[in-house]
Amino acid sequence: MTVLFGIPIPSVDPIFLSIVVFHILVGLPTVIVGAVAMLSRKGSLRHSRFGSLYFWLLSILFISATVLAAMRWEHDYHLFILGVLSFSAAVFGRTAARRRWPQWPRLHLSGMGGSYILMLTAFLVDNGQFLPVWRDLPHLTLWFVPSVLGLPFLMNALIRHPLVIDYGRQTSSYRPSN
Repeated sequence: MTVLFGIPIPSVDPIFLSIVVFHILVGLPTVIVGAVAMLSRKGSLRHSRFGSLYFWLLSILFISATVLAAMRWEHDYHLFILGVLSFSAAVFGRTAARRRWPQWPRLHLSGMGGSYILMLTAFLVDNGQFLPVWRDLPHLTLWFVPSVLGLPFLMNALIRHPLVIDYGRQTSSYRPSN
């Protein structure tokens, strides 16, 4: 057992530990950059840049998580599944915006918001038991807290965000000629 940043890591293997440190060093900025992208005005250069950075950091985070899960598959396969879902949601959201699929603002918000919620779920499921406040909650609760907290914000954005509303108005007024 090794303790990193106050969190026990069930390994003394230097390769595993170095990948864990790398994973942490990528994970923290991913959370911050994702929050900045979400809180930036949609359509702005800041939103696009931070959103792209979030996507690429999440890609690296997913790769390191995959390696870590493979090294301890029996204990960490569920984290790999959360990683696949998070990364897939981000790919979906990014692709919807870049290719301007029908209803792309809703699809982009859903994909990227879902990606962030799933990423935080993986973090809490894996580390919540070692964190103040979170460690006092039943373990099953850690699976649902990010969704319970994040989904109302996502739903509000899907209903009220001006980009979604404006796009909906544009497409509903479109009438193809026969």
